[in-house]
Amino acid sequence: MKNNSSKSKAVFLDRDGTLIEDKIYLNDPDQVVYLPGVFEALRLLRDQGFIFLIATNQSGVARGIVDIKNLYEIHRRIRARFAQEGVDLLSFYYAPYMTHTDHPQRKPNPGMLLRGALDHNVDLSQSWMVGDRMIDVEAGHRAGCRSVLLAGRESPEDSSYSPPEIWTSSLLEAAPKMLHLDLSSPRELSE
Repeated sequence: MKNNSSKSKAVFLDRDGTLIEDKIYLNDPDQVVYLPGVFEALRLLRDQGFIFLIATNQSGVARGIVDIKNLYEIHRRIRARFAQEGVDLLSFYYAPYMTHTDHPQRKPNPGMLLRGALDHNVDLSQSWMVGDRMIDVEAGHRAGCRSVLLAGRESPEDSSYSPPEIWTSSLLEAAPKMLHLDLSSPRELSE
């Protein structure tokens, strides 16, 4: 068994509204649009030793709106585009379950993060979850990570979940804050 010093530190990323525009049940691989600054942000985090894993709820599959072949092609293209930018997205985890289910893989449950941690030998206490919804923040906290909420869709003040450590407008703004927040200290809300 490996000790914590040989474990990876990861950034778990939501997909829609975090890396790409949220098209609401994206089913067309040609409609992927990347959010400003995402490549630069991930390169900054990569240079500090983070690995990247995607954790995305995809109820559109269960609803019959998103074809599974299209979902795989969307993820293949996203991975290829980030690779062109020098960033390796190691795995895509998706939860194809309806919003009303309490499936352990569906955020706010931590199943996708826990699976990613096992698959990639991740130290969750040194890792982050980044997303645009409070269910992303909660999934990170339940997994033992720190969390970032990208502003615009939801506010921590309107949620019953614990607030994120960082609440900011973009992944590019979040990245330097993530690098400078002391992960050994108690949680702090940064704006």
